[in-house]
Amino acid sequence: MQLNTGNQRWLLDCGFGPEAHAQFNPAWLDGVDAVFITHDHIDHIGGASHVVEAGLPIYATAQTAKALPPAAVVHILPEQGESVIGGVRLTTGRNGHAMGGVWMHFAMGDGLFYSGDWSEESDWFPFDLPPAAATAILDCSYNLDDVPQTDRFEALDRLLDGLEGQVLLPVPPSGRAGEMALHLIRRYGISSVMLDPECQATLRAALSSTSLGPNVQEIAPLLERSPLEQARFLICDTPNADGGAAWGYVRAWHESERLGREAHVVFTGHMTAHARGICSVPGGYFRRWNVHPPLRDQVKMLERLGAKRFAPAFCIQPEDYLIEDLGVEVFMHDLIRL
Repeated sequence: MQLNTGNQRWLLDCGFGPEAHAQFNPAWLDGVDAVFITHDHIDHIGGASHVVEAGLPIYATAQTAKALPPAAVVHILPEQGESVIGGVRLTTGRNGHAMGGVWMHFAMGDGLFYSGDWSEESDWFPFDLPPAAATAILDCSYNLDDVPQTDRFEALDRLLDGLEGQVLLPVPPSGRAGEMALHLIRRYGISSVMLDPECQATLRAALSSTSLGPNVQEIAPLLERSPLEQARFLICDTPNADGGAAWGYVRAWHESERLGREAHVVFTGHMTAHARGICSVPGGYFRRWNVHPPLRDQVKMLERLGAKRFAPAFCIQPEDYLIEDLGVEVFMHDLIRL
């Protein structure tokens, strides 16, 4: 998404994927003066190497900056606070979706709100209320789906209760790894859960973070357990089991013929072709864990902002919103000019 301030052109997020064929197009940087990144998931930060190669400044929080190439020219944004950039006041707040993740509010015209990815249903990531804005670019990854997190938990718990043996849960370490561990240890006990080294390292940093809620301390014992210890639930990187420890387990279980018998894989987020392939054989399952807003929260956000104009972002059928009565003007442009 490009934002024209009148004096500069800014790119809001620079990701690619998550499908392997969906690459970042360097041409998207033509005429751009700066790049703003909301969080460190690949579909928002994956093209950062191209930004660095182009010599463009990047605005991101300190946590997100850790995932940037070493040569990046980074201007640190607060997770909660205000910055003035190119004469424009930018307000940032925690987005309830990822470590160091923020939404962005630009004091342009009658206010522009860019959510990036966001969630208000997390017991792990805090969410800060944004200021009013007449124009809203909202995360609509779930389109018109309106199933709340409580129902998602019930469906996941029913599945897990019925599976015998070990269960692998592939996750993004800086995303739902921590809150999934929190949910599982509360339901099944601390000894039932194991984190892979990548998740342990990421969540160890979370324990010292002041930007997360007090619940993070409940998973502290998991960070002292050896990743080699046996456990019923294995929380591992990567989210589509196409790399990292998750892919190692899937491959080993398939070769040993354990997959579908005494070992299972449960995906809980967007599934790439690789993940869908695993789910097409016995032992592969999908149960969504909400990390994006259901429709009710999209509508609530529009009401909270007092939005008059609305652009649905990150959804495969944005035209659905043209017939949905949300009480706002729906627009679909790649370039927002205020």
